[in-house]
Amino acid sequence: MAAADGGGEELVRAARAVGVRDERLLAALAAIPRTGFVPPAQLNAAARDRPVPIPHGQVTTQPSLSARMIEGLALAGTEHVLEVGTGYGFQTALLAYLAADVVSVDLWPDLVAQARRNLDRQGVRNVELLVGDGSLGVPERAPFDAILVSAAFPEVPAPLVEQLRPGGRLVQPIGPGGRDDVMSFRRTGKGLDHGRLLAPACFVRLHGEYGYPR
Repeated sequence: MAAADGGGEELVRAARAVGVRDERLLAALAAIPRTGFVPPAQLNAAARDRPVPIPHGQVTTQPSLSARMIEGLALAGTEHVLEVGTGYGFQTALLAYLAADVVSVDLWPDLVAQARRNLDRQGVRNVELLVGDGSLGVPERAPFDAILVSAAFPEVPAPLVEQLRPGGRLVQPIGPGGRDDVMSFRRTGKGLDHGRLLAPACFVRLHGEYGYPR
């Protein structure tokens, strides 16, 4: 994987400032150049801890918030992970650095194509990118050890709960979109536990069969 070309240390400082302590995750933030995962017009903003606009009215997640969400999955390096919402692939790359492999799904074919180019340029190989309805999960690749959802809905979609391995963790913004609570859940024998609040945040809405209508 390529070394960072600037900005990594600033993102590490921002992640530490919000309480991220996972040293493997902080190393990923330092190593993966965010400049390789933003539109060309946003290169000057890539090194700063802020969301970046991408096509279709979407935005990339603020890096320190991505780090808090990923830390909520408690990845050890052996996990099979599902990501809902690929965007331009920066968060996907962080997950790939920390897990055995990642399946990432996004509604927009052009975003998936751009993310694939971005990940390929950085030598990230342990990722499978798919175009589809993320609220349905990816049943043919289940079960997953961890699931990260990068869009908001008032509840966790039932297919995602079903595709999470018992004992696995799921992180999702819970809310209507725009004023949400990022929660970390654990799958138990009866479904998900009550969850743990990671951070308040503003996310785009989750669209799909088990989300908001497109």
